[in-house]
Amino acid sequence: MVARRVGEVEISGIRRMFEAARPDCINLGLGEPDFDPPKEIVAALVAATRHGANHYGPTAGLPQLRRLVAEFYTDRLPATTGENVIITSGGSEALMACALALYDPGDEVLVPDPGFVLYAPHARLVGARPVPYPLNERDGYLPRIEEIEHRITPRTTAIVVNSPSNPTGAVFPRATVDALVALAERHRLTIVSDEVYDRITYETPATSFWGRTDRAIVVNSFSKTFATTGWRLGFVVAPRPLVGPIGKMHYHIMACPSTPAQQAVLVGLTTSLGTTRAMVQEFRGRRDLVMRELARVPGMHCVRPNGAFYVFPGFDWPESASEVAMGLLEAGLITTPGDSFGARGANHLRISFAASRDDLTRGLGILRRYAEQLTARSSPRTRYDP
Repeated sequence: MVARRVGEVEISGIRRMFEAARPDCINLGLGEPDFDPPKEIVAALVAATRHGANHYGPTAGLPQLRRLVAEFYTDRLPATTGENVIITSGGSEALMACALALYDPGDEVLVPDPGFVLYAPHARLVGARPVPYPLNERDGYLPRIEEIEHRITPRTTAIVVNSPSNPTGAVFPRATVDALVALAERHRLTIVSDEVYDRITYETPATSFWGRTDRAIVVNSFSKTFATTGWRLGFVVAPRPLVGPIGKMHYHIMACPSTPAQQAVLVGLTTSLGTTRAMVQEFRGRRDLVMRELARVPGMHCVRPNGAFYVFPGFDWPESASEVAMGLLEAGLITTPGDSFGARGANHLRISFAASRDDLTRGLGILRRYAEQLTARSSPRTRYDP
């Protein structure tokens, strides 16, 4: 009675850990800002619902919001207009709509490893085959073009990229973006670029793939920018020939995005980006706190993230990532096992610093004590770094 595709995917390790946790656990596992949305956006949402904006809207989103989103991309490509934009129900739905529109059964899709938990399952759900390409700790989790190129076959049709990265926090420098664009053009690949964290960077601004090639599609979201994860609102920016096919799949997933949420975000884009910058400043301080605390954890090593709000430390303990995450959960700390993000996440944890400084200090104290107990019982083994 159940379709075969259901057995080909699993609930993500992020959700499994979150739903298995006691209410009193410190949550450093879930990836959402612990801030409230800017007050202007909340007021606009309330006003929209009170003044009749509670009905269906256009499938591709409110025209005025599409135009405003496009304006943020004209510095990359001056010809960008609202006709290049589709408003979606969050970045996750945008990724699924792209998968439905772009991947045929039997296609091969290059996905990052470690990488966000939806990329490979979305490919499988439409009958395509995800092919992981490695992101190594020794490279700061930046892709090596030659490692990607030798995984390309005649069946390869697309590559998924993510900068700033979930789970590693890596931000691609311009040279890496240019090299990936050249790769895509050589092999006639479509680039699906997940840029959900593009406004959350610390030293080096994120470089968008938009405007660098006509083979790139950008997926983005308002969830992280405005701390509105529960509102489920994102967008796609795509070349004109692909807007129609993606929009058709978007319609068959959810008809149209939330009308009141769109009106609220429309206000936020003109009034509240200063609040976003203040939030990023706080995240920078929390990142630095986390890096200091992790340096005190025996058997753990970590690349300093330049974007998003995650660290992805590796460890030299005999336990698996899932065993470590479950042990920490029993001790009162929620983290995410690194192998939820791919095979190269083995012997890693994803830790979110989108939590209060007090929770970060207490949670990392639990991690340190757990590590001290492990290292007292056994000697560390060779680090996993294939």
